[in-house]
Amino acid sequence: MGCNNNPNVVTNEICCLDTNLPKICLGAWAWGNDGTFGNQLTPEVLKPIFDKAMEKGLNLWDTAFAYGMGTSEKTLASFIKDIPRNKVLISDKFTPQCIDTSAENPFKEMIEKQLNLMNLTKFDIYWIHNVADAPKWIEELAKYFQGKKPEEIPLIGVSNHNLSEIKQAVEILGKYNLKLSAVQNHYSLLNRSSEKSGILKYCQDNKICFFSYMVLEQGALSGKYDTKNPMPENSERGKIYNPQMEKIEKLNEELKKLADKYKTKVALIPMAWAICKGTLPIIGVTKAEQVDDAFAASKINLTKDEISGLENFAEKLDINVIRFWEKEMK
Repeated sequence: MGCNNNPNVVTNEICCLDTNLPKICLGAWAWGNDGTFGNQLTPEVLKPIFDKAMEKGLNLWDTAFAYGMGTSEKTLASFIKDIPRNKVLISDKFTPQCIDTSAENPFKEMIEKQLNLMNLTKFDIYWIHNVADAPKWIEELAKYFQGKKPEEIPLIGVSNHNLSEIKQAVEILGKYNLKLSAVQNHYSLLNRSSEKSGILKYCQDNKICFFSYMVLEQGALSGKYDTKNPMPENSERGKIYNPQMEKIEKLNEELKKLADKYKTKVALIPMAWAICKGTLPIIGVTKAEQVDDAFAASKINLTKDEISGLENFAEKLDINVIRFWEKEMK
């Protein structure tokens, strides 16, 4: 857990290649307004949230063309246009399902379209979003960056890959003298398959930064929702979590015990847990208070007993939160 050897306290130190990364990444998935979260977010609503995050030093932002077919990217681009480039970090993704199949070079067309959308010359981190024809797109990414100057190459990552697919990506990139620097998978108290399959250990052993997404299970582990107050029925997340809300409610009650101990909110405990496990959580932000929560979570140090207690409790609930685009990591 984490990078320390203290037998009692697990500090929130991230085992990452780039030590300049903040301890939390802020996600702009919901900014795509694609129906996943059941709400409509305008730039006018989101700009104060962005400003507050930047003031607190949370300057790493995760987006993708797939989040509203460029909507999330355009919104984020409008916020960063007047900020010095070295003050903000942008994480973006190549999503195979979004390519123009008629393009002569679909990878080149996609990444350059994204750069143009965001008015950037380079992303700080660029990911292969999922494993659809993964070896091909890892190869195309490697060819695209082959021969470029080091300062022109982003940190390269893969998302939603299992251990064998991660190792395959490492091998392909190595042929082009490139390195895999990051892995991004669904990882939470309700989905620890990336840990059980050995992915976390592999990443830590090889100085690959593990980004954990859906740490709060799209708000299910925030303490905001329960059987009396379920998620919006018209949202994709509501369809997944509402039928299991009775079990989720029990885990939130357990989380509240620790939240009370640390005099904080329920949502901060799963975030702190993810950091203490040596991962870099991606926290979606749609309200200014969520920025405050993300910042505060980075200051909480859970003990090993508290971490194992939460994990054992969640394990017994047997809740399935694997989504249609994912797989259980084995």
